[in-house]
Parts: sequence; C-alpha cells; structure tokens
Amino acid sequence: MKKKDALDKEFKTAVESISNHKEPFPADTLLKLYAFYKKATNDYSRPNSSKAIINAFKTNALFQVEDITQDEAKKRYIELAKEYLIYRK
Repeated sequence: MKKKDALDKEFKTAVESISNHKEPFPADTLLKLYAFYKKATNDYSRPNSSKAIINAFKTNALFQVEDITQDEAKKRYIELAKEYLIYRK
C-alpha cells in the first residue's frame, strides 16, 4: 500500500472514531480537530454557526493551520484523535 493511501485510510478511520464518540469534547480539542479536518479535506467553506463568537473561534483555528500541508493536517488530526481517545479521563 502506498504511503498516501495508508495516510488516507488512517485519517478516515480517525474521523470515524471521532464522529462516533458520544461524550463531549473540550472546546480547544474540538477547535483543533475542526481546523485539521477542514485543512485535510480542503474544505474552505465558511463556518456556519448561528453564534458569531463560535464562528470567530473557528475562523481563528483555521488561520492557525493555514501554513501546513493537507497531509500534515491529516497526520495532526490522527495524532490528536488517538491522543484524546486513548488518554482522556
């Protein structure tokens, strides 16, 4: 399996694990996951919360990842998902 295919598969698995998680996430973790996901998927649509403050936090999170590559965003998403899901308590 190619390196890129393995990364994509691992990213998809991490996204599914986070999506299936039922407990609430800490806000900072959620914002990082949001930003890494958006960058990893090249989804540059505007945040669409009904609350302006939430949109501002999401936009700020996106600015913080603007200089990383799509693959780096996938790797960071995977690492954060593993760290959170394994070590949360």
